[in-house]
Amino acid sequence: MNAAEMIEVVLPGEVEPEELQVRRGAVPTAGPGQVVVRMEATGVSFAEQQMRRGRYYDQPPFPFVPGYDMVGTVVAAGDGAGAGLVGTRVAALLKVGGWASHIVLDADDAVPVPDGIGPAEAETVVINGITAWQMLHRKARVRAGQTVLVHGANGGVGTVLVQLAQAAGAHVIGTASTRHHAELRERGVSPIVYRTEDIPARVRELAPRGVDAVFDHVGGRGIVDSWRLLAPGGTLVSYGSASTLDQEGSKQWPVLKLLGRVWLWNALPNRRRAYFFNVWAGRALRRGRFQSRLRADLTEVFRALQRGEITARIAASLPLTQAAEAMRLAESGTTTGKVVLHA
Repeated sequence: MNAAEMIEVVLPGEVEPEELQVRRGAVPTAGPGQVVVRMEATGVSFAEQQMRRGRYYDQPPFPFVPGYDMVGTVVAAGDGAGAGLVGTRVAALLKVGGWASHIVLDADDAVPVPDGIGPAEAETVVINGITAWQMLHRKARVRAGQTVLVHGANGGVGTVLVQLAQAAGAHVIGTASTRHHAELRERGVSPIVYRTEDIPARVRELAPRGVDAVFDHVGGRGIVDSWRLLAPGGTLVSYGSASTLDQEGSKQWPVLKLLGRVWLWNALPNRRRAYFFNVWAGRALRRGRFQSRLRADLTEVFRALQRGEITARIAASLPLTQAAEAMRLAESGTTTGKVVLHA
């Protein structure tokens, strides 16, 4: 790639992965308070899989450049951004725009990556890590001795959730397909087959009084079971609606249904709580507070990675120009960890 050339991958509409478009252009410049980051690693998350189908509830209109998060090195800084940032490896949450060789960020959105953590390693725990950390510690407030249920325990967020919960001293029950059970058992997780087993009955066998927290990305009708499995004082954290990925109709309706259930459950006179987790909550109204909290929490995630409490699970690493192949691989359901793209 020419040093003065930018490469980006465009999602032109509701298309198959092979119809993603590679576009080339000039490297952008940094405005006041901004930095230009040369991308070293970005990834394929569940959000991009939803966006490809037009199913992510607040995605921008087509065409756009996907890419929920990224890690890279600052190569230029605008006025007021701090020239000392140039040469620093940083991570950032973007929602869109990460599938590009060069990205413009507000300097305050760039979180330094500690020395000793490579770009691909860091990438695996940006959106997955911040989501897991905030759900576990800011919402459910999981403590030592508790039992939690993690749906999709082998997935991107699920893998980090399992490890962070164990680092907090909790016992983990995890749903996953059978081929992942041996590895989950080796890591101290009690596995449940998510397609064929009676999940509520099996959880009750393992935790007769109920569980202290459930982390549910599946949504749909199963969210009711997740709520009913809570012990007194327990917390349900819903963070997606994977079960509706291939449904037709409004992409907002599944989220609105989840929000309605959460409101109703919290209005009931009981000792349980429910949340619909949105990593972007509060950004529009209190941007400075949002950035400060994100920086603090992502720094904690990186420290957990350095201590070995969580591991970087890289399913595959492919060039940015092979985004179609990366998308197919991520959607195959055959991988453990994150599919990473590099420039």
